[in-house]
Amino acid sequence: MKAVITVTGKDNVGIIAKVSSLCSKYEANILDISQTVLQDYFAMMMLVDVSELNVNFGDFSDAMSKLGSDNNLIINTMHEDIFNSMHRI
Repeated sequence: MKAVITVTGKDNVGIIAKVSSLCSKYEANILDISQTVLQDYFAMMMLVDVSELNVNFGDFSDAMSKLGSDNNLIINTMHEDIFNSMHRI
């Protein structure tokens, strides 16, 4: 099972570290990551393996959203199946 995590917001130090630390805390393994900074704006997309999560997926997603709220970021966590269904032609 995989999930797609997107992070957007004003760029500041430590965004990747905070998100990856939370992934580690919940045993989500980062498979791929892409990030860029456009002027002062940060954008990142991560593909993570969530098959070994030590909490249910909803709690993991909520923790990511809270991390975003606490750091003035928008963090969305979507199960791969939902992501693929939304982007199927």
